[in-house]
Amino acid sequence: MKEQLMWCYLIHLSTHMWADDAIPPNITHGTWYIRPAFQENNDVDLEVWDSTVKFVAERQYNTLLIDLGDGVKYESHPEISAPDAWDKDFLKKKLDEIRALGMTPIPKLNFSCGHMTWLKQYNRMVSSPIYYKVCADLIKEVCELFDNPPLFHLGFDEETVECQQEVEKAVVRGEKLWWHDLFFLAGECEKYGARPWIWSDYYWSFPELFKKNMPKSILQSNWTYWSFRDYKDGFRANYQIATYGELDDLGYDQVLTGSTWHVDENLYQTVAHGKNRIRPELLKGFMAAPWEMTTKVNRFTLMDDAERMYLARKELYPETL
Repeated sequence: MKEQLMWCYLIHLSTHMWADDAIPPNITHGTWYIRPAFQENNDVDLEVWDSTVKFVAERQYNTLLIDLGDGVKYESHPEISAPDAWDKDFLKKKLDEIRALGMTPIPKLNFSCGHMTWLKQYNRMVSSPIYYKVCADLIKEVCELFDNPPLFHLGFDEETVECQQEVEKAVVRGEKLWWHDLFFLAGECEKYGARPWIWSDYYWSFPELFKKNMPKSILQSNWTYWSFRDYKDGFRANYQIATYGELDDLGYDQVLTGSTWHVDENLYQTVAHGKNRIRPELLKGFMAAPWEMTTKVNRFTLMDDAERMYLARKELYPETL
């Protein structure tokens, strides 16, 4: 039987991925991500969460990737949980609702040094024995919470100096340490039957190291949020778009990721590119990533991304509906 394509949507339970926790509240932070400075609460709006999940299910998505961060009241490490984090019983109820709507919930904890505000004090202890113990505890607890999910997204994107140039503490692991930590975290996922899944942008900077070291067992999500129409010499998205084909040539399984973050047509173009360029046996699916928080002000952006990928699927993969 042919494997079912994943039609995935990314939703955020935690907002503590980007802001620098050393910057006082109510001060606009940086230019890389124009977001508020660190606030203790995540402020997820429950009605927006419920309506977005329902909307996504109605568009026949089969997978919901949940960016957990500090949005859960962890039993193993309650010290990292945000004051308004969901308790585990409540989250389990929400996971059951997602399953009842025909979608598989998949956990995401981003362990990139550029996106670890959610780890609180432990994001200042990267690659230490304490850090490894905390990460292992959290992965175990999350896998149990999600009833041993088939996948576990580890993030690992944008760990570069460029992405951290305006924060108080910049951390970028060197070659050996980056790979050591990735293998450690991937191994923790595999202990509980979850296939590790990461963003693929390490390849943009270090293609030869990626080719040498990246196991085929780790699911890849390359991404670009620019227009594919601008694929030309000198354009910044050139290497991002090229990476899809190069990963395919190298034999990696992929879930292609698009967004309206820069241009509205990106999601349609991402699906079209996957259909036209990626071998069916390596194409595991597509993901819409709005990169907006689950709040009232973002309600229509959240639904817009879901709708745009659904319309692309309806035109390009009608047999899957």
